[in-house]
Amino acid sequence: MADLQDDLHTGTEAGGLGDLSEPLTAQAYPPEPYAPVSDPDDEPLTRAHAVLAAHPVADGYSGLPRALGRLPWYDLELGESGVDTDVPRLREGHVGALLWSLHLPEAPENADGDRAVGATLEQLDLVKTVVRAHPEGLRLAYDAGQAIDARNCGRVAVLPGPAGAAAMGDRLGILRSLHALGLRVLTLSGVSWAGEAGLTRFGEEAVREMNRLGVLADLSGASADTVRRTFAVSKAPALCTRSGARALRPHPANLPDDLLVELGAAGGLCMVPLTAEQTGPTVRDVADHLDHVRTVAGPQSVGLSGTYDSGTAHPLELGDPSCYPRLIAELLRRGWDEADVALLTWGNFQRVLRGAGFTARAVQQRREPSTATIAELDG
Repeated sequence: MADLQDDLHTGTEAGGLGDLSEPLTAQAYPPEPYAPVSDPDDEPLTRAHAVLAAHPVADGYSGLPRALGRLPWYDLELGESGVDTDVPRLREGHVGALLWSLHLPEAPENADGDRAVGATLEQLDLVKTVVRAHPEGLRLAYDAGQAIDARNCGRVAVLPGPAGAAAMGDRLGILRSLHALGLRVLTLSGVSWAGEAGLTRFGEEAVREMNRLGVLADLSGASADTVRRTFAVSKAPALCTRSGARALRPHPANLPDDLLVELGAAGGLCMVPLTAEQTGPTVRDVADHLDHVRTVAGPQSVGLSGTYDSGTAHPLELGDPSCYPRLIAELLRRGWDEADVALLTWGNFQRVLRGAGFTARAVQQRREPSTATIAELDG
């Protein structure tokens, strides 16, 4: 336990990780030259389809598991009118990968640790059951390489997560078990150790254990102090799976410019949601948020989050995943380079996934699984 007694505000993190070179993601995923795939003289929508065929959308948030739980029967490969998402619409929209949310319904009883753990386990099982039942369209993926393999085989990669932090029940052993079952993203909010005051000592230890496992931190909805402390502690990039620009729309889950700057500097990724509440009622509104995040955080730190099947209203002309080409066409009309579009849709998400895997391999050479408890660290 001696390694856990380091001062919280020193440059070297507990567990002997301060000697890790930074940024790790630069070593894991160096930038590659971009080769254009569309004719600049074509119509924007035609160009959008060409770009997306080569660089499909990695969608940062889908509520499909919970939506399917309400249906008595469904066939996602044939097409399913009871939900926003099915395989035909994913293919029409050139979606190559999806994060399937394991967030629980917002009810007081679901905040209880043991119930949250059990409900998350049930949803993980549902994700695997749904994917197994649709082998021609979907494939489970747990890292960047498997996501690419799924895309190359004509399948949509399904990555389990994000789940709420309550899912680990304040126990690092449960976090390890969830990772072994496939969880790849954890949202750092709604728990005592990641609240308005930021990360506690146990919260910092949880982030370090996530780094060791390769579980990405999702900071959408987290407090500013939690966001900043996660950037300081984590050796892997962090995600915001559902965050637009607060400068354009004052939604609490959207990020202010100062945090967007810090996210870009930390190699993180802001995945802008396609929701009327957070980003506005039109395609142009969503494009405005993408423009803003790209300008403030940098082109390497902006991504897309459909948030389909999550119970929220979507902008006009963006009602389901098949509509992604319309959004990309709007960006091309605004003068976005193909290279930046390719980063937005696929490249940035791949960088973050590879960064998480690279960090995990490096940390595992220096750190054993943590046995710290919330009682020991937070009293």
